[in-house]
Amino acid sequence: MSAVEVDNDRWIRRFHPAPDSATRLVCLPHAGGSASFFFPVSRALSPAVDVLAVQYPGRQDRHTEPTVDSVPELADLIFAALRPWLDRPLALFGHSMGATVGFEVARRLEQRAGIVPLALFASGRRAPSRYRDELVHTKDDDGLVRELTLLSGTDSRLLGDEEMLRMIIPAIRGDYRAIEAYRCEPGATLRAPIVAFTGDADPRTTLDEAQAWREHTESEFDLTVLSGGHFFVANHQSEILAAISARARTVSAS
Repeated sequence: MSAVEVDNDRWIRRFHPAPDSATRLVCLPHAGGSASFFFPVSRALSPAVDVLAVQYPGRQDRHTEPTVDSVPELADLIFAALRPWLDRPLALFGHSMGATVGFEVARRLEQRAGIVPLALFASGRRAPSRYRDELVHTKDDDGLVRELTLLSGTDSRLLGDEEMLRMIIPAIRGDYRAIEAYRCEPGATLRAPIVAFTGDADPRTTLDEAQAWREHTESEFDLTVLSGGHFFVANHQSEILAAISARARTVSAS
């Protein structure tokens, strides 16, 4: 595939620059999510880890841009945007759709740049090889709102603001279209370790589906089950950051 040219400033948010850190963490949002979701992560890890949060098209300051409704295409664009940031070891953290996107970005880093990430932290998403017949993206606007309410991923005040909803629903629909159409290449694995997190009451990921991430790495695998639903990360930030920091400390010590 020919090189993809992107405007890096549109794709990457660096809320707390940490130029002296030994490692970087690339954060990938959930469906309908934005880079600002990871502001607390950046604040907590800086200056030990240089956190880069990816901003997908179609939201916040990119709300006038069309969404990218293909996971492989989105991964290609993110990989291109990360090229200037490959001067030090990096890990990837993705929640929900972001975990799948992170897996595909990690594959591109390994296959096209010869860079094996420190780890892929896959949160709140079933393994890439596990499919469900889902058609959320075909629902009307009310149906999409009900889905968001079920997953408790959007502030209830936002759900009640029709003007704001009109702004974010196209992005949400495009993201769901991308993740629901995604099919993993058979036998796809990473050389990087995979660290998975799942909620014990997540309606979108069973324990078996989370365990299946083991099939996608030739290295170490670890699964942590935490209390909560799809957005369990909101109540377990300390445990997740501790796992990320442990990887970063290992690199710093070496």
